[in-house]
Amino acid sequence: MQPVAISCGEPAGIGPEIAVSAWHQLKAEVPLLWIGDPGHLPQGTSFHVATDPTDIHPLKFTVLAREFGAPAVAGQPNPTHAAGVISAISDGVDLVQSGAACALCTAPIHKAALIDGADFSYPGHTEYLAALAGTDQVVMMLACDDLRVVPVTIHIPFADVPQKLTAALLTNTLLTTHAGLRCDFGIARPRIAVAGLNPHAGEDGKMGREEIGLLTPVLDALRAQGMDIAGPLSADTMFHAAARARYDVAVCMYHDQALIPIKTLDFSGGVNVTLGLPFVRTSPDHGTAFDIAGRGVADPTSMIAAIRMAAKMADARAV
Repeated sequence: MQPVAISCGEPAGIGPEIAVSAWHQLKAEVPLLWIGDPGHLPQGTSFHVATDPTDIHPLKFTVLAREFGAPAVAGQPNPTHAAGVISAISDGVDLVQSGAACALCTAPIHKAALIDGADFSYPGHTEYLAALAGTDQVVMMLACDDLRVVPVTIHIPFADVPQKLTAALLTNTLLTTHAGLRCDFGIARPRIAVAGLNPHAGEDGKMGREEIGLLTPVLDALRAQGMDIAGPLSADTMFHAAARARYDVAVCMYHDQALIPIKTLDFSGGVNVTLGLPFVRTSPDHGTAFDIAGRGVADPTSMIAAIRMAAKMADARAV
């Protein structure tokens, strides 16, 4: 099995320690190849510096070593690390695109440090990965064992959602999600539930007309193409157990509508997945956690789930 590549993320955060913790649990299950500066690993880590991506040590944490210069101080991001952090991501993309790794799992980054240290011009990982892959048709999915969700609009003020929510954006999101479930999750005929924007999905126009004027025409057009889509549905009745059993993914209109239910169901085990890339990419669904970095208390559950999901997605693509 080819390794899952792990980009180091922010060296001053919990990324290095949760990668090592995940390796301890997964080393007999999934080969891992960490890209970063070995000097930033937790003290006492037994690591092996790989000569090439195939040089995976069965008993030591395998590192594709990069020199970042300054040491990492837990909880204190250093902009001089920015170029190395960005390079670790691009190196990971090169590995998966060349076939040397089966998937890429990215540890959390600190965007302010990347901007200050390297004029990083992307809003985040997803946009940078899309640029490296030469595509703009990507979708953010959050996934755990009990639920998959996709927000159509993501990191924008709630007041801007109705203006940003267009027929083209909704159509592209649904098509990319449908294709991703087939390619990456092996679901031959994905069942998609689509939430309305307004309370009670607008209640026949009495609580808003976006469902009538925007959402329903898009959903009808895609249903006519053969897609299995339910909605627009009232979001407050979509996430109990019986409702979740009727779909494979919930497509929501804005950030919190999607993320509140999945974080409620599985706060520690959620995984961030990018659909629409020509390679598999996952990430733990949390940030750098500077407040606990270096204390040895970081929970690796989401990193473990992200690595496992990456390997399963790679297997699905290989079928």
